[in-house]
Amino acid sequence: MTARRPQARSRGSRASSPPSRAKARRRPATRFIVLTGLSGAGKSQAIRALEDLGYFCVDNLPVAMLPFMAEFAQQHANEHDRIAVVMDVREPRFTPDFPSVYRSLQKTMETSPTLIFLEATQAELVRRFSETRRPHPLASDRPVTEGLDDERASLRPIKAMADEVIDTTSLNVHELRQAFLQLVAGRRQASTLVLTFLSFGYHYGVPAEADLVFDVRFLKNPHWVPTLRPQTGRDRAVANYMRRQPLAGRFLKRLDAFLRFVLPHYVAEGKAYLTVAIGCTGGRHRSVFIAESLKRDLRDVRGVTTKVRHRDIGRLA
Repeated sequence: MTARRPQARSRGSRASSPPSRAKARRRPATRFIVLTGLSGAGKSQAIRALEDLGYFCVDNLPVAMLPFMAEFAQQHANEHDRIAVVMDVREPRFTPDFPSVYRSLQKTMETSPTLIFLEATQAELVRRFSETRRPHPLASDRPVTEGLDDERASLRPIKAMADEVIDTTSLNVHELRQAFLQLVAGRRQASTLVLTFLSFGYHYGVPAEADLVFDVRFLKNPHWVPTLRPQTGRDRAVANYMRRQPLAGRFLKRLDAFLRFVLPHYVAEGKAYLTVAIGCTGGRHRSVFIAESLKRDLRDVRGVTTKVRHRDIGRLA
């Protein structure tokens, strides 16, 4: 990925007459992104990454609608503080009208918009069009290469206006998503992984949503203790029974160490959700205790939010 930031541009009267503090308090800042670039450069994947970051996204917005969208963003900042729009040559008036409309937007918006331009090499774009078998927007009855040549030339002035230029030639879908996580959200926000510990009973099947599955049926089963059978792994008596098992303690220690090793790598990869399933026979005692213990013990891992869910805790064997 290559990125470029142009020199700061003059914002006209807005620089000499900043909004009042009272006004800033009434209306929170809105992050407004305009995403454009060459056809086939990855705008669809990029907009999905922005959606994952909580952006309200609009694809193929006409140039004439851009000022209205910006006004909407400012008027509804409480509900939509992050908005992204995709604009490109699919709209006939994009290349001739966009520069002047966007410059006007820069002068009138309280929070400066961000223009991101995606590009890739000619060979890579031709390959992508060959895989999708879709015609180029500017060459429905001509070779793709001719459409790409025309598009690249017409977008040159818009590319020069961009705050960020991203070359997606060597990026796969996951790498492009990660690039946007870091570029738009910043490293601190991008490193947020929701880690769910899901207890379940093998008697009812392995959860389809599980990313990692661990079987704890090798531990002694509280089910066979009459006073513990009606209770669950959340109850103190069952938890104490489990803690008295040296094997349970050693297993928790090793699984804790394993997860502490892999979780930072999942975070760095940009994974948003990870489900660790813990299974026992009925999903009421051993798996519940282990899941609750892991949630508590791993809550200090940076960039990770831990949750727990017990799928079969309410079932009676």
